[in-house]
Amino acid sequence: MQNRSEDPLLGTIVDNRYRVLERIADGGMSTVYKALHIALERPVALKVLHPQLAADEAFVERFAREARSSARLSHPHVVAVLDHGRQGNLTYLVMEYIQGRTLRDVIRSEGALSPRVAISYLAPALEGLAAAHDAGLIHRDIKPENVLISHDGAVKVGDFGLARLATTRTSTGELLGTAAYLSPELFQRQDADARSDVYSCGILLYELLTGSVPFTGDMPIQVAYQHVNDAVPAPSLKRPGLAQDFDELVQWATAKDPDQRPVDAGAFLGELRHVSAALPPEALDLAAPPAARPTAEAATEAIGLFGHATEALSAAGSATQVLSPEHDPTSVLGPLPGQDATTVLPAATPEASPSKREQRRLDKEEARRRERALATPTRQLRSGNPRRRGLLWAGLIVLLAVLAALAGWFFAMGPGAQVTLPDLKNQPSGQASDILNGYGVHSSEQQVFDDKVGRGLVVATEPAAGTVIRKFESVQLLVSKGPQLFAVPSLSGQSLDAARTALTEANLATGTASQDFSDSVPAGRIIGQDPSAGTLLRRESPVNLVVSKGPQPIPVPSVLGLGADEAAKKLQAAGLAASVAPEQVFSKEVPAGKVVTQKPAGGTLFKGQTVTLTVSKGPRMVKVPDVFGKSEKDAVQILQAAGFTVQSDYTYGRPIFGLVAGQDKTGEQPEGSTITITVA
Repeated sequence: MQNRSEDPLLGTIVDNRYRVLERIADGGMSTVYKALHIALERPVALKVLHPQLAADEAFVERFAREARSSARLSHPHVVAVLDHGRQGNLTYLVMEYIQGRTLRDVIRSEGALSPRVAISYLAPALEGLAAAHDAGLIHRDIKPENVLISHDGAVKVGDFGLARLATTRTSTGELLGTAAYLSPELFQRQDADARSDVYSCGILLYELLTGSVPFTGDMPIQVAYQHVNDAVPAPSLKRPGLAQDFDELVQWATAKDPDQRPVDAGAFLGELRHVSAALPPEALDLAAPPAARPTAEAATEAIGLFGHATEALSAAGSATQVLSPEHDPTSVLGPLPGQDATTVLPAATPEASPSKREQRRLDKEEARRRERALATPTRQLRSGNPRRRGLLWAGLIVLLAVLAALAGWFFAMGPGAQVTLPDLKNQPSGQASDILNGYGVHSSEQQVFDDKVGRGLVVATEPAAGTVIRKFESVQLLVSKGPQLFAVPSLSGQSLDAARTALTEANLATGTASQDFSDSVPAGRIIGQDPSAGTLLRRESPVNLVVSKGPQPIPVPSVLGLGADEAAKKLQAAGLAASVAPEQVFSKEVPAGKVVTQKPAGGTLFKGQTVTLTVSKGPRMVKVPDVFGKSEKDAVQILQAAGFTVQSDYTYGRPIFGLVAGQDKTGEQPEGSTITITVA
């Protein structure tokens, strides 16, 4: 095993988001690390697929699908799936980090638990599992290792890595899980549903109450055989004094026929709560005997599916003999119900006198105790006929020899023989199937997309090449149906972020993002894409985008001094509209009919916006004041005040008196006209 200090992933940053702090655990498919979410500054659990699995595109795609399914489930008693991704050859899953211990740690340290404590662990786990069943998910790997208990006592079900949508049929030839907890139908190549999880929870309840699982063996196939053929024993046989309600609950949940079990975890939880409420405190707080400690843990195995057993062994009959009087059960328990005898009980005090309901319960418990005592003789039967005993021993030896020979053939040459799977990548599917048939292994096909392997050729096998399996295990050939093509979505009118998200969800990539003006699409929205919507592309192919910068600004041209029609044409040619003000104004500088003002006079507008024009009426007509005989100074002031420009003419030489002797204009004249006065 690699030393923790030599792990190259420690101290690195995954996908620019997660800093790897320490390695927590190693499993058959992945390694789990404690990491820090850099942006949120909180610890998370980082589950990294082993490199050989991460290199299998079909497996990674299935892993991503299961991660998305699990992420949809949000419940206080389920370990949350936060993220998943891929960075180069690294495929990872990010989960809620639970600091605490597992239910396996509890069983290892405490052994058999009191019924009350067992219920306190199982009930919240069933709550989380019921939420998963309601969402259409099944767990497929319920065991103590996958029930986590935080430091504050919160119970959460973790590792939905093997979960599938409940409506999806499992076609793989390899079943990952723990043999001690798997339901019979999973060993018999049947569909798994919520009732398969209920079976595992029934086994888990048995272990919590007794300290061990009901079926054990040196090999997983031995455990599997017991699950398929043997009924789960009542936990009270291993833990005397346990209420019969728990026997019935365990045997209901672990019925061989799934139709005889609770329909889902919610139904199982409801009955568990009913039992908890109905039993008296002494039944719930039953202490475990010192010997009820776990002796061995269930070993996790990757085991194959196998069919129904075709033979059944019958046990030799045993003679019935009468017990001696000194071991008559009635001498210990008193007369049984229906016998003619009187049982003397101590008189009850008024304070301790039980109610009728409590008395019926006590009578029922006493009857159950007597039945168990009668089923367990206190001495062995008589030795019987020696000759007959010898024949029985000889028959037993022959039977064991036959069984040993059959087992040797089964595991050496028969369906149980080991086979190392060859590398069938790039082989035609028919040829690959023939090769496996030559090994004595049955195969099935599943069509998958692959960008590198040609259509009709094998991409990979499940289990992978090099895996050692038994001949009775099925192998699935993942056959390429060519590259998967994805339709380019229509992105017009979306924001750039929304377009990128849509491309990611369509399994495509964002190419270049250029900008251009648009009069109809607001700034920041998509106005063009290449390739166009509906085009089929391979995974991660780039799609180039054109983003609107909004309408293009137009400089406002000057139209002052132009006629109104000419000014309007000039503005329209620039992409603007012209509006002539209804009121004209006098202007000393601008002739009548010409534009005297415009609004705005400059700057920029957008296409179609309006410039308002004001047209001149020309100068105003003003009556010229008569300044004859006035002094030059007074005449200039009077004429200027009337709005005229004044020019003095000294025709007669240097003026002596400085009086106006004449003026060139009289009557009404345009405002601003020049009036020439003659000064004498």
